[in-house]
Amino acid sequence: MKSGPFAFIRTTTFRLALVYSILFALFSAGLLAYLFQATVGTMRADAKARLEAEFRTLAVAWNTGGPTRLEQSLLERVLVDLRDFTYQFEDANGRTIVGDMPRMPVEPLEEYGTPRVVTFEIERPGPEGGTTITPIEGRIVRLGDDSVMLVGIKMDERVRQVNRITRAVATAAPIGFILALLGGFFSARYAAHRAESLTKTAEGVMSGDLSLRAPVGVSGDEFDRLAEQLNAMLEKLETLMAATRHAGDSIAHDLRSPLSRLRNQLEARLRGPIDEVSARETLAETVEEVDNVLATFNAILRLSRVNEGAEGKLVPLDLTQLCEEMSELFEPACEDAGIEFTANIERGLEMMADRTLMAQAVSNLLDNAVKYTPSGQSIHLSAALKDELIEVIVADTGPGIPQTDLERVKERFVRLDEARTQVGSGLGLALVEAVSELHSGTFTLTRGDDDTGLKATLTFTPKR
Repeated sequence: MKSGPFAFIRTTTFRLALVYSILFALFSAGLLAYLFQATVGTMRADAKARLEAEFRTLAVAWNTGGPTRLEQSLLERVLVDLRDFTYQFEDANGRTIVGDMPRMPVEPLEEYGTPRVVTFEIERPGPEGGTTITPIEGRIVRLGDDSVMLVGIKMDERVRQVNRITRAVATAAPIGFILALLGGFFSARYAAHRAESLTKTAEGVMSGDLSLRAPVGVSGDEFDRLAEQLNAMLEKLETLMAATRHAGDSIAHDLRSPLSRLRNQLEARLRGPIDEVSARETLAETVEEVDNVLATFNAILRLSRVNEGAEGKLVPLDLTQLCEEMSELFEPACEDAGIEFTANIERGLEMMADRTLMAQAVSNLLDNAVKYTPSGQSIHLSAALKDELIEVIVADTGPGIPQTDLERVKERFVRLDEARTQVGSGLGLALVEAVSELHSGTFTLTRGDDDTGLKATLTFTPKR
């Protein structure tokens, strides 16, 4: 997104906020219109209904008793002090018979008995000596003897209320619209600012700076959650990139030695006389070195497949039997190396697992223990149910691993300096870690009892 103080106007968030602001303004206008109609419209309809009813009542008086009855009805109404209606009844000569006004303010239709809807204003004395203008809505009709009757209803209080409501609506409508636009404006600007910060982080990472992290606020909204997930992804990416660089260096280092030895052996044989025996020895040594290189590549490929979940089929596994087989397999190797080997395997340990991968993981731990435990020391294999979890532990009394390197040695191609003299690729513990993750377990390395040796622990959920 282009930078600038108003760049957010081009963003989708601003457009959405603008649309919602307009919808809110339209809703507010509709609500105000409804309230106006429900109040002012109701008042007008009520006044009209009362006027019509009063006019029909006086029409009935005329029809039943003529001028005398109508005059009597009007006199009864005029004598009431507090009333909403005003009356004017004149004879054919324009003389006022009964009325509130000195003269008829409007003219009727020429047709007899046809009422005319009229509106007019009358001037009345005010409460403080002045005059007030009173709006009137009425009905005027020419009667059969050519007399004229006017019935009107005062609209002053209603007009005041209508004006008050009208002013309120006229004031609230633009304020609501402006507030809606301002709310949309600031909401869009906030969203655009947060999105822009994430965009800048992504651009910086694409430029090669993997140390950048998205800012995380304290509100815990969706932008903060997105920033947290983005930062977690960047942490993982930085770790993977570092592991990739380290893996490249480690592969080059670990493959250079066997390839250099292989070249030197071949070059030495070529300089001297070659007979059948020396040729066979050279070929055998060559095959052995090539096998070591292939083993490294196979370990890399297998670890990659395990990490991707492409290898491994979880089926019911008797872990007790598997550990007993591993014990029988490594006990002779320990005897040959002068290492005391003990095992304590609990019966009935079952879990959902891939047998081949589990065997590889336990084998790697035992192989490392045999490889780095000096003669005269001991190795112990145990498998038991503890706190509703299966624990497989390989512990030795060898030199162990420094506390600061316990987590690092589980990474790919990590080999401590003292391990460089041993044959290996630095992938054994990484494979154990991958197998434990595949089986939703945990793999931990700790110093042994009395801070000596190494204790490798695999923890899994048993079969339910």
